[in-house]
Amino acid sequence: MSALIEGSWDIARSIATQSFTSLPDELIEVKDGVGRTLSRDVQALCDLPTYATSAMDGYAVAGIGPWRIIGEVKAGLPMKGELAEGYAVGIATGAVIPTGTRGIIRWEVATVSENIVEGDVFENQDIRPAAHECKAGDVLAVAGTELNPGSLGLLSAAGLDQIWVTRKPRVALVLFGDEIQLAGVPSDGLVRDALGPQLPGWLEKLGCEVVSTKFISDEISLVIQAINDGCANGDIVITTGGTAHGPRDFLHDALVHIDAQILIDTVAVRPGHPMLLARHNKCALLGLPGNPQSAVVALISLGAPVIASMLGRSGSELPTVLTRSELTAPADFTRLIIGNIVDGQFEVGQYLGSAMLRGLAHATGFAVVTKEVTSAGESVRWLSLP
Repeated sequence: MSALIEGSWDIARSIATQSFTSLPDELIEVKDGVGRTLSRDVQALCDLPTYATSAMDGYAVAGIGPWRIIGEVKAGLPMKGELAEGYAVGIATGAVIPTGTRGIIRWEVATVSENIVEGDVFENQDIRPAAHECKAGDVLAVAGTELNPGSLGLLSAAGLDQIWVTRKPRVALVLFGDEIQLAGVPSDGLVRDALGPQLPGWLEKLGCEVVSTKFISDEISLVIQAINDGCANGDIVITTGGTAHGPRDFLHDALVHIDAQILIDTVAVRPGHPMLLARHNKCALLGLPGNPQSAVVALISLGAPVIASMLGRSGSELPTVLTRSELTAPADFTRLIIGNIVDGQFEVGQYLGSAMLRGLAHATGFAVVTKEVTSAGESVRWLSLP
């Protein structure tokens, strides 16, 4: 496959989605599953509820009343034997319904006098039937599902202790630049590193594990060595800077040297134009521009689809949202405009420059603008930040 050079943003994302396959899976404890991606369908191991249970605190009654109270049923301590007609037992929410129960009289509407309870009741009142939510063998979640805390509660309730999930992509970060200062107030023409502190956080939100971070000078031998080391230890190597063709940009030369296949070489998008995606054996090589906002645009434009593919997550169409104000884009370019959804509409953020950080720090995503002029009230696609 020849490289896509200066291609459209949508085509570039499609190539990124299709160029890599799922990683191997691993067995983990359900409790450790937040944010992980199922690699296999998960079936319930028991009915939910497993038993018929009380939906309320009150009295389980059998037959026609009034009823004599003969005891109490607590959650986790089922009553032995059958509840005979004319009798009742106090019952807690979630407790197993005794055999023979007609229904539950809630404690707040029951009339109790000298161990006799009275009240209105109909058949199966406030009883949660067994298997009302699911039956043993029902599929509760399919492969490709990203698990949230609620998912873990459901799977645990259905009897599961362990689940199969796709292994997290391992990412090696390589940050280029002779001008980078790692601590303190920048001086003498240096600039403070803004990508090293934030990229691991974005990548963890996307489902990755950062296994190494290297800062190297703009020297071709160092670039080649860092990329080779990253490919040996990671599934994805992400570089920052060096994606253009300037006199100190060595990324392309390094990729040629290691015989990597360039899949995407610059994209018709602002910001983030000089982004790059390549492959070396099974390792993805993602080149981010050096400007901070451009780098994050490239990460969520090309990196996010690659990561989703490695995790076995299915792609989905971007949602649309109405814009509050007129938006513009250069001819034949996609423009990603940072901002927020406010009262259901897109509101442009401040500090839009590709080297600026304040807009990024206070935004939740980007409007995807493909028309030269998009009027207020028109729809645009919405690309959310992780």
